[in-house]
Amino acid sequence: MSRGELITRLDELPFDNHFTAHLPADSEVSNRRRQVEHAAFSRITPTPVAAPVTLAWSSEVAELLGLAPAVVESADFAEVFGGNRVPEGADPFAMCYGGHQFGNWAGQLGDGRAIALGEVIDRQGNHQMLQLKGAGPTPYSRGADGRAVLRSSIREFLCSEAMFHLGVPTTRALSLVATGDGVVRDMLYDGNPAVEPGAVVCRVAPSFTRFGNFQLPASRGDLDLLRSLVNVTIEADYPHLLGAAPDERAFVTRWFTEVVERTADLVVHWMRVGFVHGVLNTDNMSILGLTIDYGPYGWLEVFDPGWTPNTTDAAQHRYRFGAQPSIGKWNLAQLGSALIPLVGDKALLEEALGHYDGRFETGFRTMMLDRLGLPSEGARAEVDAGAELVNELFQLMTRTETDYVLFFRRMASVPVAESASDDDLMRPLAPAWYQPDEIVGDLRRAFVTWLRAWGCLVVIAGVPDGDRQARMNAINPKYVLRNWMAQEAIDAAEQGDVSLVHELLDLLRRPYDEQSDRERFAARMPDWARHKVGCSMLSCSS
Repeated sequence: MSRGELITRLDELPFDNHFTAHLPADSEVSNRRRQVEHAAFSRITPTPVAAPVTLAWSSEVAELLGLAPAVVESADFAEVFGGNRVPEGADPFAMCYGGHQFGNWAGQLGDGRAIALGEVIDRQGNHQMLQLKGAGPTPYSRGADGRAVLRSSIREFLCSEAMFHLGVPTTRALSLVATGDGVVRDMLYDGNPAVEPGAVVCRVAPSFTRFGNFQLPASRGDLDLLRSLVNVTIEADYPHLLGAAPDERAFVTRWFTEVVERTADLVVHWMRVGFVHGVLNTDNMSILGLTIDYGPYGWLEVFDPGWTPNTTDAAQHRYRFGAQPSIGKWNLAQLGSALIPLVGDKALLEEALGHYDGRFETGFRTMMLDRLGLPSEGARAEVDAGAELVNELFQLMTRTETDYVLFFRRMASVPVAESASDDDLMRPLAPAWYQPDEIVGDLRRAFVTWLRAWGCLVVIAGVPDGDRQARMNAINPKYVLRNWMAQEAIDAAEQGDVSLVHELLDLLRRPYDEQSDRERFAARMPDWARHKVGCSMLSCSS
C-alpha cells in the first residue's frame, strides 16, 4: 500500500513491529500470572468478547492511520478493535515493566489489561503502536480480569483526543468498542461490587514505553536487557541522537537530558490547562514526554493547588495539582537511578536532571505571562513585574472559589484602558466566581488593584487589543473535559445513548473556539456535581 492510499481491509494494515523484533520476548507462552524475567514483553492475544460494537471513533486518528471510513464503520472493525480477531501482520504482546506507586517501589507491574496489536506505519511514515486497553488478562494481571468498564473507557477515549486538540502531548485514541460483557467492579472500594458494561479502547502512540520499563531490569541487575531497551528506544524514538555522542556514557546521558526536558515541557502544559493526572506513578510516565494512562484524572475547576482527583490519594495528596512539577522531577530521578549502571557516573545523570528546574521554571513563567497577554521576553523589568503579578494572582484566586479555566479565558475580555471603571474591570470575570457575594470589600479592592496593575503592563507592552485578545484566547481554552461533562456522557451511554459522547468529541476538537450553541459546556461546575460520584474525585477502579 502506498502512503496516499486508504486501507479498505484491516488485514492491509502496514505492520512493522519494531519493538517485538528487536527486544527479547518472554520464553513462556502460557497466560498464567507470573514474574517475567530477561524479557521486555510477553506475546499474548486478546481474549474474545461476546458482542463487540463500535460506539465511537476519532476520525482524525483513523485518517492518520489511513483507514477508509467504510472500514471504521464495518463489523470487522469492532471485531478487531474489540479483541475478537487479530489482523494479518500483527504481533500482539503485553509489556513487562515495574514502577514506583505513590512513592514506593512496587516491583513488576506490566500491562495487566492492555495488549498491543503491534506497530503500523501511518500516512506520514511514522510508527504508531495500536494498543487495546481492556482486552483481557495477561501474565501481568496480578489476579485481575484484564478488562475495563465503559465509564473509564469513555473517559480515556474522550480525554486522549481532548488533550491532543488542546496542544498537550498525549497518547491518542482510535476507537471505543462495547464488548457486550459485564465486568464486576467495586467502584468506591466500599465492599459493594456491581456488574458494569465492559469496553475496549484502542490507544495509539509512537511508543507506550514508560520509565518503569527501564526501572525493572535495573532493579534486577539485568544490564543486558536494560541496555537493549535504551538502544531500541533511542533508535525508534530518538533517532536524531544516533551517532551524536562518542561513547555509551555520553550517549545515554544526552538521551536522559532530552527525556528530562520533554517531561518538564509536558508538566507546563498540564499546569496551563488545569489538568491533574491523578496517578503519577513512574509506570505512568511516558519516555516520550506524553500524557499516558488516563485513570482518575480531573480538571481544576475551583482553583486549589492541593486538589487531587484520586480517592486513593485522598489522605496523602501526593499527586495534587500543585505538586505535579516536583513529582515530575522525582519520577525522573528514579529513571536516572535506573540508568546509573550504563553511565557509571551518577554525577552526570544528576547534572542532566538539573536541567529540569530551569526548563520548567522558564516554560511555566513564559506560559503564564502569555496566558495573561503580558510580555514574556524583552525588558527585564517588565517581565519580572509580570511574573510578580502571576504570583499575586494565585494568592488572590485562593481567597474565593475561582474557576481556573474560566478565569483565564475571561481575562481576554477585561478592558485595559485607564478610564475603565471598577465595574467594567470586574464584570467580565463574574462567570468565573462560584460565590460572587464574597467579591466585596477588601477582596474586591484587591482584585481591582491587581487588574489595574495588569492593565498598565499590557498597555506598556504596546500590543493592539485585538491581537492581544486573539493570542490570549489561543492559549486559554474555553472548553475542557470537565468531570461533570464526562459523567453526563457516561450516565447516558450506560443507558444506551452515546450521542453525548459524540457531541463532546466534536466539541473538544475546537477547545479554543467560540461555539455559541454549546455554551453550557463553558460554565462553572454545577452544584449537583460537587458530590456526585465521578464528578469530583474518582477511584482507580475501572
